[in-house]
Amino acid sequence: MTITVAGNKKEYPDGLTVAALLAAENVETPEYVTVSLNDDFVPGDSFDQTVLGDGDEVEFMYFMGGGR
Repeated sequence: MTITVAGNKKEYPDGLTVAALLAAENVETPEYVTVSLNDDFVPGDSFDQTVLGDGDEVEFMYFMGGGR
């Protein structure tokens, strides 16, 4: 299946979960990543159960703290 990850079309096997995609994309500290699937946020506790489909669009968002 073809999914778009961070604006890039990529081929992955059917049945891929968000958790498996995070591993395949070598995302460091996935527990701190927010995932958007087709413009909807995916709760972190459902990464293992959320199966991606052909044509899905996935974005990873990293929130950083800062200040003075």
